Amino acid sequence: MPIRIAILGDIVGAPGRQAAASAAKTLREQHGAQVVLANAENAADGSGLTPTLYNKLKDAGLSGMTLGDHAFRKNQIYATLDSADDLIRPLNLPPKARGRGVMTIHATDDAGKPCAVRVITLIGQLFMTNMRGSDMFKAIDEVLSKPPPSSGADLPTITLVEVHAEATSEKIAMGWHLSGRVAGVFGTHTHVPTADARLLPPPNAEDLSIPGEPWVGSGRTAYVTDLGMTGPYDSVLGRRADRVVKHLATGMPTAFDVAEGNARACGVLITADPKSGLATAIERIEIAA
Repeated sequence: MPIRIAILGDIVGAPGRQAAASAAKTLREQHGAQVVLANAENAADGSGLTPTLYNKLKDAGLSGMTLGDHAFRKNQIYATLDSADDLIRPLNLPPKARGRGVMTIHATDDAGKPCAVRVITLIGQLFMTNMRGSDMFKAIDEVLSKPPPSSGADLPTITLVEVHAEATSEKIAMGWHLSGRVAGVFGTHTHVPTADARLLPPPNAEDLSIPGEPWVGSGRTAYVTDLGMTGPYDSVLGRRADRVVKHLATGMPTAFDVAEGNARACGVLITADPKSGLATAIERIEIAA
């Protein structure tokens, strides 16, 4: 039986946290999502995450959270990164970096049977100035070459890969690299939802098109270049538009405060088959707070 997994884009500030909490409830109650994930690296005033906010988002219904290039912005989160089993930072960092890059979430499918959802986050290499990662293609291949950890080894496992990157080319390339190998590949970081949610065909498939929306097929890899953000959309990437425009127009330093208007939760809802480990549908979601 299938399982539905909702994935929300970067949570930005208080408006984003409120939108994520509201969306988590809606996705579970109205869309049947058994797992709700989100990138939370901008949750604390637009940059980083604190233990208090991590616990609040967890209590609000998030099954797991990922972090990107702002993972270490708040040093209060270091101990939580080391101990929490539902919070990860990018995998392809130096071995001594705090935290981990893979998490396994236990869930049940539509029939109530247990399964595991393995989530992996990668940091892109192009134009990423806040955090330098190693070869993400090598890093993910090493993880996928090994069996799931003991927490999920005895269960049907669905693997999802987040690519936190600036360059769309890196995200798309990773989608094709993992096509047919994982249930989903989704991009974060740029805060703008892309219109390319689709099911990638298995390698060497003759038919490259899947008509209809949501895209529906059988046993493929769900893909979207960027989930968009969960935050205030009357803004410039979540920051007050007037402040950003002033900075860009004058070149003078300006405080990029988090905006407040038109908060929305954006992302995708993936339907996957625990038996095959692949996706059967992906649809874009956008929920007003």
